[in-house]
Amino acid sequence: MAKEMIQHKLAVLPDQPGCYLMKDRQNTIIYVGKAKVLKNRVRSYFTGSHDAKTQRLVNEIEDFEYIVTSSDKEALILELNLIKKYDPKYNIMLKDDKTYPYLKITGERHPKLIITRQVKKDKGKYFGPYPNAYAASETKKLLDRLYPLRKCHTMPDRVCLYYHLGQCLAPCVKTVEKETYQEMIDGITKFLNGGFREVKAQLVERMSEAAENLEFERAKEYRDQITHIEAVMEKQKMAMNDFTNRDVFGYAVDKGWMCVQVFFVRQGKLIERDVSLFPLYRDPQEEFMTFLGQFYEKTHHVKPNEVLLPEGVDSELVKDWLGIRTLVPQRGKKKDLVALAKKNAEIAIREKFSLLERQEERTIGACEQLGEAMNIATPLRIEAFDNSHIQGADAVSAMVTFLDGKPSKKDYRKYKTRNASKPDDYAAMREVIRRRYSRVLKDDLPLPDLILIDGGKGQIESAREVVEDELGLDIPIAGLAKNDKHQTATLLYGTPPEPVPLKRTSEGFYLLQRIQDEVHRFVITFHRQLRGKNSFISALDGIEGIGPKRKQQLLKHFGSVKKIKVATQEELREAGLPEKLAAILFAHFAEEPLQSSE
Repeated sequence: MAKEMIQHKLAVLPDQPGCYLMKDRQNTIIYVGKAKVLKNRVRSYFTGSHDAKTQRLVNEIEDFEYIVTSSDKEALILELNLIKKYDPKYNIMLKDDKTYPYLKITGERHPKLIITRQVKKDKGKYFGPYPNAYAASETKKLLDRLYPLRKCHTMPDRVCLYYHLGQCLAPCVKTVEKETYQEMIDGITKFLNGGFREVKAQLVERMSEAAENLEFERAKEYRDQITHIEAVMEKQKMAMNDFTNRDVFGYAVDKGWMCVQVFFVRQGKLIERDVSLFPLYRDPQEEFMTFLGQFYEKTHHVKPNEVLLPEGVDSELVKDWLGIRTLVPQRGKKKDLVALAKKNAEIAIREKFSLLERQEERTIGACEQLGEAMNIATPLRIEAFDNSHIQGADAVSAMVTFLDGKPSKKDYRKYKTRNASKPDDYAAMREVIRRRYSRVLKDDLPLPDLILIDGGKGQIESAREVVEDELGLDIPIAGLAKNDKHQTATLLYGTPPEPVPLKRTSEGFYLLQRIQDEVHRFVITFHRQLRGKNSFISALDGIEGIGPKRKQQLLKHFGSVKKIKVATQEELREAGLPEKLAAILFAHFAEEPLQSSE
């Protein structure tokens, strides 16, 4: 039925630019794309042959929507916004996990020069990025010697050491005009944009004059500044003859994967590179444009003066969109830089492909094996449950979620058993399953493709009573039985539950082991935390006159439950208990054997 509906929709697709949103069987958006011609792009997913990775995406598509735009630029901007809004699992989503240090001149009345990794839309001026914090720090030290901006975070009421060193104009006690600050800001800007050679020439001239005037201390200061400029600004090999700040992009595609390399060229030097590797589901140029949009939306990146792009990319669209000079170089050093970025991308994708292939086999490939063995749809979302208690005390349950064969820790859940008879595992399982999937239905959360129960046939039937009979849901439920060594032994599924023929050396079986180990670890950790929290309370529970405040008072005075149990009646009174209550507590513990204390 779903496939017929897709065919009807394909027949009426417009031949205009726009964005399309692919949905799975739970109506979740799993992929967002843009196209110059919607009709051609969307139809291409459902015709012809694809690599295994793209076919996996196509197999999940149960429906799609599209939004027509008036231009390719509008489609690109809309696509970025939709990816940000829905975070589809098959789209690349660049994370802000890698930041670079920048130099910043703050926009205050009395500006400072600082090092920061956060680029904000404020009145400050940013320079960089620098390859590492050391390079940024050394550059800042050099500029502090040359341009005496203020150093303190809050204005003091007297001059500091920096003023005596000539590295601050002391705005705390003196009036400094805005024009003076602007001259220094212009000087720093010019210096960092390649003007350091001119500054160096001026310092050489001043050093000579000071030496001629026998001002040797001053000449030594100039000499030290010149040495710092040479050490900090000229120790790298020049990549270009000019001093333009530019980003250079190159990409490579192989076996359904894409690698993008970005070279940061600052002050004519190649100082750093950024590498991104991700799966490819459409035309490489379109995927690259999406990458480019996300790259410059990241908060920590400052746009350069110029961007160099590989052949085939619409540089006019990028220029119009980013508002900066954009080139696809045809010859010379700029073309060589783009070629170098592409070459590095090709090397990186070759090196990492074998590892990526192995990861795919262990995760999504394992899910596919599991689905085939159980004769169900590929279980890309698996939720597993386990119980824990000690002789019925502190009964708890926990659930872990695996998405695409990998743990999704933000979806883990803990449960304290409320209504079930504490030693009854079956009742506890029914309660937790009921609470979980009642909440899922109430909040319209995604349903799992497979529910795994840590246990045998009894636990499976308990879960099935709730999921199918009470809630009317159609979700496969399987059990994980363990052997005498407490290791994953058998997957039970069906009505009645029977062992599933799954090889113990298969990736599907290894995935089950990881899931069972993880849910057991999670529930045991929760149980230990709960026991630790309740141990003090349980020792004093049921004693008349001992409430929460008294318990805390006693623990604070004695330091441990064991010391409370062996305390004399007089010592209990010294802890602040009334005489009658001290006698009751002393008598209570006198009747217990000492070894029972926790």
